[in-house]
Amino acid sequence: MELTDQDTLLRQQLFGPDFTWGVSTAAFQIEGSPDADGKGESVWDTFTAKKGKILNAAHARTACDFYNRYEEDIDLIKQLHIPNFRFSISWSRLLPNGTGEVNQAGIDYYNRVIDYCIKKGVEPWVTVYHWDLPQILEQKGGWTNREVIDWFGEFATLCAKSFGDRVKHWMVMNEPVVFTGAGYFFGIHAPGKSGIRNFIPAIHHVVLSITAGAKILRKLVPEAQIGSTFSCSQIEPATDKPRDVAAAVRADALINRLFIEPILGMGYPVKELPILKTIQKYVLPGDEDNMHFDFDFIGIQNYTREIVKYSFFTPYINAKMVKAENRKVEELTAMRWEVYPPSIYHMIKKFDAYPQIKSIIITENGAAFPDVLNEGKVDDARRLRYLQNYISQVLKAKNEGCKVNGYFVWTLTDNFEWAEGYHPRFGLIYVDHSTQQRIIKESGKWYAEFLSEG
Repeated sequence: MELTDQDTLLRQQLFGPDFTWGVSTAAFQIEGSPDADGKGESVWDTFTAKKGKILNAAHARTACDFYNRYEEDIDLIKQLHIPNFRFSISWSRLLPNGTGEVNQAGIDYYNRVIDYCIKKGVEPWVTVYHWDLPQILEQKGGWTNREVIDWFGEFATLCAKSFGDRVKHWMVMNEPVVFTGAGYFFGIHAPGKSGIRNFIPAIHHVVLSITAGAKILRKLVPEAQIGSTFSCSQIEPATDKPRDVAAAVRADALINRLFIEPILGMGYPVKELPILKTIQKYVLPGDEDNMHFDFDFIGIQNYTREIVKYSFFTPYINAKMVKAENRKVEELTAMRWEVYPPSIYHMIKKFDAYPQIKSIIITENGAAFPDVLNEGKVDDARRLRYLQNYISQVLKAKNEGCKVNGYFVWTLTDNFEWAEGYHPRFGLIYVDHSTQQRIIKESGKWYAEFLSEG
């Protein structure tokens, strides 16, 4: 099923007038200006400065220069008829030392961004934490240090008090399994730590921090809609052999269930991941009561599916992903991910099956392709088709009664994509990073037409 031109004109009839449409970004990936106006250093500022960590030695000192160009980019959001804009708050802009002294210039900056969104009729959706922990806190152990729960609570309190009078939609954290797994187990993301001894305490402290932050937001901004976002991938076994099927179950527990289930009050998936038994040494009296929260919505972020097979040599889960390029899939993105639209349908169905979840918002979905600027135009037909087909799968789930109530594209502008630098272009808007020129891609024009009132 593909969305046709007629479907575009019938958007409200298809999805309903209350369905939420938007675009997502993250502070570190777009802002630049890493030391402007009193900002402190984040773990990603430190990590990107290390040799060999980022593709092509890229850095985010300028990124998309959103810090200085936010009005221009919000104007583009308005031009594209996008009614909701998701962005995150840089912890070290507000609290350069992680805790303690407040940097008023940082608060003033985000107030200007929020106020300009409202002036333009664009609803701000704020992510409190999108991976940029202050480096000074990492030097104290970061997410492996239980004190991080209080540090994060102080940051969340400051955000709520500073912006809660105007921001009515909040996400506490972005993709906890990614920033803990890549940053504290594999060491390929900031802060570059590795090993199970770092990963296990980080898991528990992040769970407690998410719920602590949510409770703070609920208390200080009682009328707000509060959620948190979780990455997810459809997991399938490579064969129907019992050991491949079992490997897929373990991989699913790690990738899709590790954080959402304790936050829903179900506890950690220890049965499928016995290594999680070691988390008990970090569980203190009262923690089990503080691990869950009744969220207004859950954000899910899906891009692809993964095929899993048994692997004796993979520690802890004995499961291994079969790379998409080795599976002869029909189409790959620039991230070497399989284009598989049904994946988002299956993940909506999976999360919808949790009775504790009241509402699902797709807070990220999109694709990177090798876009080329040709005579002032970017004809990104593959991304346009990707968005159409994935949105069609969202509609399929909604029509089947799933409580999916929104969709945000990742992302607005071609930005800094973490360890991949500027190689993957996910944006609806092409950015020449040498000049900061913005050019709306054909996919962006299509999304604008799709979101217009027809």
